[in-house]
Amino acid sequence: MSSAHTKTFDWKRLVFMMAGIALFVIVYFSPLWPDAVDPLGEHFILTKEGKGAIAIFLLAGTWWVFEVVPIGVTSLLIGVMQALFFVRPASVAFRDFMDPSVLFIFASIMIGLVFTKTGLTKRLAYKMLDIVGERTSMIYLGVFVVTALLTHIMAHTAVAATIYPLLLAIYSLYGEGNKKTKFGKGLFIGMAYVAGAGSIVTLLGAARGAVALGFFNEIVQRDVGFFELSWYMFPVGWIMVFVLWGFFMVFLKPEKATIPGLREKARELNAKMGPITRQEILAAVLVFGVIAIMSARAFVPELKALDKTAIILVSSVLFFVFKILDLKDLEDIPWNIILLFAGAMSIGFCLWQTGAAKWMAVNWLVMFQEANWFIFVMSIAFFVMIMTNFIMNVAAIAISLPVALVIAPYLGVAPDVILYSALVVAGMPFLLLVGAAPNAIAYDSGQFSTGEFFAYGIPASILLMVVTGFACLVIWPMQGMPITLGG
Repeated sequence: MSSAHTKTFDWKRLVFMMAGIALFVIVYFSPLWPDAVDPLGEHFILTKEGKGAIAIFLLAGTWWVFEVVPIGVTSLLIGVMQALFFVRPASVAFRDFMDPSVLFIFASIMIGLVFTKTGLTKRLAYKMLDIVGERTSMIYLGVFVVTALLTHIMAHTAVAATIYPLLLAIYSLYGEGNKKTKFGKGLFIGMAYVAGAGSIVTLLGAARGAVALGFFNEIVQRDVGFFELSWYMFPVGWIMVFVLWGFFMVFLKPEKATIPGLREKARELNAKMGPITRQEILAAVLVFGVIAIMSARAFVPELKALDKTAIILVSSVLFFVFKILDLKDLEDIPWNIILLFAGAMSIGFCLWQTGAAKWMAVNWLVMFQEANWFIFVMSIAFFVMIMTNFIMNVAAIAISLPVALVIAPYLGVAPDVILYSALVVAGMPFLLLVGAAPNAIAYDSGQFSTGEFFAYGIPASILLMVVTGFACLVIWPMQGMPITLGG
């Protein structure tokens, strides 16, 4: 056989595949682990099912990071393993694959498709390039600022799906075709990171804020209003936007400082598109109508009963009713990304329902129950930051906040600083694609691998912890937030 027909065996893939399986076997078949005990003496048992959930969690995490099979296939394995090893019944494990959050991501991606197909994306891209000019550093900044601003008024998943095709249009003018470049990596990974940073500023950016405030109200018996949350989150969110801009200018500095003739080219292409079409106007009206209704839910009590997934799916149906999309477009949906999130929801609910997540949270936080207040707050932030990369940020907050708020009074820590520090890091999962929908949407660009995303996420997560610590020590006390009890 000629060398042209022989393929070198991928030993690296085999090693990481076996490493994931080995982690599963070691954890699943090990004897039961000791109980977790909180400061009030309550015991949290790790059942056989809970240990199984942790085993699947480790297997999936390893396979996701090293991409030994397509990320959507790893997600399918999550459901399969739960059923085969009796961690949860198949009817429950696979039901999570159609959770409303997964359908919300599906509908958001449809909005992105509509923007691309109608040409709205190109119009927006050309206008933006006309404003920010030819310097690649300014293109980075322009994209990041627009992304962050949009997440103040709409869900960051929908923002990412809307901005993503705009980035494809911008990158097509970089002059490197589909080739992977530092500029391409920075553009797409940066959009994902900044979507998270912007989404912490208001309650409209993601569901996690409302859930956290619900827990806070239940445990502390105090309401936190829409504008109070934004008052404390605004400086931290925007500091992170500019810190991330600096981060990408250092770690993924574009190969070209400028793209000569870009402004002229953008103006020329914009002129070629002609006047705005009926399809573009119709698409914009449908999308912004849905966004307006979803945003109004935060202020209009009568609308709160309406489910946001049902609202956004109305736009998906109407795109076909008005023939903006057709069957071919439905087949073009990136199902690998949808499956990735379906699996993430399944493992998240699995860790939650089996009690494994609570067991991990209690074991982690009690290690710091005698610590200085700052160390304790940062330990909570670190736990939430790691967990939010693997499971839904709503679940990461739900398992850690109650435990943290119980321990806090013993250390003289005010509950406010715990709430806000947890919310900051929950919005920015920089390590794994499953941490947030914008991460997975950015991955569809083909500009980076899951391993590269993880590698850049390590220093970015360290920067996030530094900014959170700075907020606890300097920014929030200056704004009047109570940090210690009686303080």
